[in-house]
Amino acid sequence: MNNIFGNKFRIEIFGGSHDRFLGVKIDGVPADLKLSAEDFEADINRRKPGAKGTTARVEADIPHLVCDGSSLTIYFKNENIRPGDYSQFEAVPRPGHIDFVTHPSRYLEGYAAENDFPAFTGGGIFSGRVTLALVAAGVVAKKILAEKLPNCELNSYLKALGGSEDKSSWEELLEGAIREGDSLGGVVETTVTGLPVGLGEPYFDSVEALISHAVFSIPGVRGVEFGDGFKASTMRGSEHNDPFGEAGVLLKNGAGGVNGGLTNGAPLLFRVAFKPTSTIHKAQKTWDFQKNCFTELSARGRHDACFALRTPVIVEAVTAVVLLNLL
Repeated sequence: MNNIFGNKFRIEIFGGSHDRFLGVKIDGVPADLKLSAEDFEADINRRKPGAKGTTARVEADIPHLVCDGSSLTIYFKNENIRPGDYSQFEAVPRPGHIDFVTHPSRYLEGYAAENDFPAFTGGGIFSGRVTLALVAAGVVAKKILAEKLPNCELNSYLKALGGSEDKSSWEELLEGAIREGDSLGGVVETTVTGLPVGLGEPYFDSVEALISHAVFSIPGVRGVEFGDGFKASTMRGSEHNDPFGEAGVLLKNGAGGVNGGLTNGAPLLFRVAFKPTSTIHKAQKTWDFQKNCFTELSARGRHDACFALRTPVIVEAVTAVVLLNLL
């Protein structure tokens, strides 16, 4: 299992949603970088539940920092766990979730058990809980970025919820989904300003390729688009192209700040689409692999009605890790 990303600034995540610990090991941290638990507080709080539509599972999420030579390990304790909530999925895997693909021997007779992932409590390493480790890595990456590129600003925010960009409609959409035991998705938009021209690589390590790689490691991502995105396929070149102004300043930003895998001086701009939460209380018709018949599954447990609400800081974190590696 590959749980490592990056080269110069390399992160290795460990643990799972119901393990005793989860966290991240980071290589490439400057020896003189000053860090304390307080540095992590703001971003950890941005990811925490508590708002309407988020899970009732609340953890302390206190970062523990351990420095071992050139490596920094940040770990968190899991204390508010309820593994019994997941027993119902041993016979009936959740539609849209990882139960089936990670534990095929539970559902398909004759499939070798060694192909299974070891734990069947929560989502394990696939869980959104593990994004806490990504946020911690992002805090470190952003602090180093601020020293290397003092004019660089990185900002992610929720642009759309349940298909609507009208924030005044979001509360009603959330209330409707919660009332029906259903869930919603969302879109996060990210902008990075202050990047130098020419940052990146062609082909496999382009800015878009690396950001997409890192972003798709966040559970629940369904798509990434830069600049005009998919809309560019419906435009003419004269509409999509970004003309130059004085001193190389671009007059528009249809490319999202990237040409040929390299930054072009315009703001790096991309959007990430998050699916609705798979685990829902609303009954779904699906297959019972023990009784070999159709059944209705109404999931128990504590789950976000819209986990996209908590993802902007996670997208920021992985973007910072990518940019630091490119620098």
